[in-house]
Amino acid sequence: MSIVVFNIRRFVDDRGWFAETFSARRFLSHAAEVSFCQDNCSYSKSASTVRGLHFQVPPHAQGKLVSCTRGAIFDVAVDIRRGSPTYGQHVSVELSAANGRQVYIPAGFAHGLITLEPDTEVAYKVTDFYSPECDAGLVWNDADLNINWPSPSSTSLLSPKDAALPKFKNFESPFTYDGTPMSLTEIA
Repeated sequence: MSIVVFNIRRFVDDRGWFAETFSARRFLSHAAEVSFCQDNCSYSKSASTVRGLHFQVPPHAQGKLVSCTRGAIFDVAVDIRRGSPTYGQHVSVELSAANGRQVYIPAGFAHGLITLEPDTEVAYKVTDFYSPECDAGLVWNDADLNINWPSPSSTSLLSPKDAALPKFKNFESPFTYDGTPMSLTEIA
C-alpha cells in the first residue's frame, strides 16, 4: 500500500475559503478500501514538539488520514513491514493549515511528527479504535532510521512515553509485507 498525499482544493473568495476535507469516493479511488471509525486531534503549544513514532499492532492496527488544521508539521511514515524492500525506510511530507494537504498512512507504518510552528493542531481519522494493549512505537530520532528531522534532539519536546520508546534495531515487527513497496503518491 502506498502512502498518499491529498492536495485539498479550496474555493476562495473575499470571505475566506471552503474545502471538502474528506470524500469517501475520492479517498477510495486513490487509497485503500478502509473505513474510518474514530477522529483524533492533538494540540501542541510549542514548535519542535515531537509526537511519535507511533503505531498500533494487530489485531487493532490503524491506518491514519492526517491533516494539520493550524500551524505546520513535518510528518513522517516509516515502513515497518517485515520482508518489505523498503523496511526501515521513511517518507516525509510537510502538512500545514496554509497548504491544506492530508496524508494517508496505512497500517504497517510507524507515524511521527514534529511541529514547525507554535500553536499547532493536528486532526486525523483512524481505521480502528485506540487499544492501549496494542499501542506501540519506536524512538523518533533513532540513527538507524536516518530521518532528517528539521529540529535537533536537544531542542525538541517529547512526552516521557515517547522519549522511552525502543530502538528500531531491537524491533520485531508484527507486520508482514503485502507485496506493495512503500511509495509516496501525490493526488492533485
